[in-house]
Amino acid sequence: MTQSTDPLSGQHWATYYQAVEGRPPRDTLLKALDQFDAEPSSAEPRLAVDLGCGDGRDTVELLRRGWRVLAIDGEQEAFDRLLKRPDLQPARLQTQRIRFEELTLPPAIDLINASFCLTFCPPTNFPHLWDTIVTSLKPGGRFCGQLFGDRDSWIIYPNRTHHSREQVEALLQPFEVEWLEEEEHPGVTAIGEQKHWHLFHIVARVIKRTSLT
Repeated sequence: MTQSTDPLSGQHWATYYQAVEGRPPRDTLLKALDQFDAEPSSAEPRLAVDLGCGDGRDTVELLRRGWRVLAIDGEQEAFDRLLKRPDLQPARLQTQRIRFEELTLPPAIDLINASFCLTFCPPTNFPHLWDTIVTSLKPGGRFCGQLFGDRDSWIIYPNRTHHSREQVEALLQPFEVEWLEEEEHPGVTAIGEQKHWHLFHIVARVIKRTSLT
């Protein structure tokens, strides 16, 4: 059997960043921020981690709203593009280049944003990654982002993580789910390739702590 070529690897990331340049923040992030805006806030800026920050479409919005942001990505080109953005307000920004397999996070995070990136964590490392996300959020903190479903066409590529509906619901047990939308349809990727999408869009608030590993 011939192994399929991963459309988002190596030089393909440069093509992807070019294709999504200038796009607005993700709806999952905006919904999470609306939830925070409806709650009392302290005088200190809240802390967000933007996992798989890319060229910064979500990071820029968080900074614009006064958050402190730790932007994390495994690709140097992501930071090259992020730091050149004319709309970047860098005073409260930190960056870290690291792969999901080695990820550690500071404690007491208010928000972890992971837009369309968690599928790129290899399945053997995903339980540790998810446990790191859950245990790094403070009580009342939120996760927002996407998990890829088990009928998504990218499931054929090695080292991708996909989940069934039941598995997603199990992962969300430590949370109060504020928004969970399952999306499935044929379409195209940002770089114009045909793709069958199967996604779970999530906004969820921590209600208890647990260890999954």
